[in-house]
Amino acid sequence: MRTVTLNGAAIAPSKIVCVGRNYVAHIRELGNEIAGEMVVFNKPNSAIGTALHSELHGETLHYEGEIVLLVQAGKFAAVGFGLDLTRRELQSALKEKGLPWERAKAFDGAALFSEFVPVPADTTDLALQLEVDGAIRQAGGVETMIYKPATILEELGRFTSLEDGDLVMTGTPGGVGPIRKGERFEGRILAAGKVLVSATWTAV
Repeated sequence: MRTVTLNGAAIAPSKIVCVGRNYVAHIRELGNEIAGEMVVFNKPNSAIGTALHSELHGETLHYEGEIVLLVQAGKFAAVGFGLDLTRRELQSALKEKGLPWERAKAFDGAALFSEFVPVPADTTDLALQLEVDGAIRQAGGVETMIYKPATILEELGRFTSLEDGDLVMTGTPGGVGPIRKGERFEGRILAAGKVLVSATWTAV
């Protein structure tokens, strides 16, 4: 099982639950419609990677920076920064046919994570920033989410069991795009403007 790190300890999530279309700006930039209910899909444990790949099978991958919440005892106990990697061309083709997205979202190495740190008591101030080669590409947070963390937890509980160590990727703000080999990515999670945790990757 692949692992993430919380307070220096390795944790193996049984699954990664992803919330899609949770920021209006991102919905609009991809030309999607706002769904009538929360969009959810899963990535397996095998999707956890450490290297930021710029392509897969000849297709350029796209990045999506996200606030990621780690579950313990049925609650969100920790937070980290995550990159949801996407085969955008394949995803678009699958959506046009009404087919599931897993081939475009759940491949090996499709999810990268910073270390995790205890989540603040008030999650409403959580935000993310993603810089690529020193320029901010994405910025957003809970205040601009359609579904806030408490609602996400409640909605997921209606149909799936969240086990200790499971990760919930809460969606991405506007500004997604292709990954270019050699680019340096730095993602960070902030609370009330203060950096809680950050991570860097160089695309290969």
